[in-house]
Amino acid sequence: MEIAMQKKLLTSVAVAVLALVGCQAPNNTATNGSASPSANTAAAVDPSVSDPDTLKVALLPDENASTIIKNNQGLEKYLEEKLGKDIELVVTTDYSSMIEAASNGRLELAYFGPLSYVLAKTKSNIEPFAALKKDGETTYKSVIIANVKSGVNSIEQAAGKTVAYGDQASTSSHLIPKSMIADKGLQPKKDYQEAFVGSHDAVALAVQNNNAQIGGLSKPIFESLIERKIIDSSKVKILAESKPFPQYPWTMRSDLNPELKAKISSAFVELKDEEILQAFKADGFDAITDQDYDVVRDLGKTLNLDFEKLN
Repeated sequence: MEIAMQKKLLTSVAVAVLALVGCQAPNNTATNGSASPSANTAAAVDPSVSDPDTLKVALLPDENASTIIKNNQGLEKYLEEKLGKDIELVVTTDYSSMIEAASNGRLELAYFGPLSYVLAKTKSNIEPFAALKKDGETTYKSVIIANVKSGVNSIEQAAGKTVAYGDQASTSSHLIPKSMIADKGLQPKKDYQEAFVGSHDAVALAVQNNNAQIGGLSKPIFESLIERKIIDSSKVKILAESKPFPQYPWTMRSDLNPELKAKISSAFVELKDEEILQAFKADGFDAITDQDYDVVRDLGKTLNLDFEKLN
């Protein structure tokens, strides 16, 4: 039964990825990230665009795709009941594919990381409306971890080592840990080798297996990996924690029907079901705005990151 379910989930993920990535609709966003007047007019006139019967809801591909889909079946049912819509959960192959799908108007809702949201905003007509809340806060931290047997006991000892990051468009498994290492005067290629392994769990596994001596990822995800015994705490240790950063935002297409947008926002802010929230390691969701992510934009500038290349 479990094997059959996994096959079904994997098939659903594959179909969603092909549909989103394979269909390249024209990008009707202006260079400042706002929709062109013609795009807004079309959405207002055509209910199938502004108020579709099926909402595609994208979840960040920061762990195994089939696991993400399976863990969010409760969210799918909840949104269908609250919104009166069919919900299609989507997990793309990587962050870039998710950003591209959003820019092509293929997603009604999307759960981004802070950096991937900032990148998507530059080319998509989207807006953030809620961020997950944990222990009363809409912020979270990254951690830098090390292989216990590597002999690495501080960030400074990253010199000459391999550092594993997740996706290049990830905040907590790239942008934040890279800034923490840079604060110690170390630069990639010059002082250490960087390896992009795709996801947070892949970072932790790379460090555990000593394919990388050091790695950076989300603290909540690392704690979950330890709790689920995917990572052995006797083999991997935390070197440092970051300062708090704004949590992962839920976004929606800005050209959706205003009444639908209000219902979507309310559905997330009012969500109290602990089983559904467990998939996000959250206590709930709070309202949030684009300005809350200026700190991420500023961090990118500090690291001299080219957002266009990351896009």
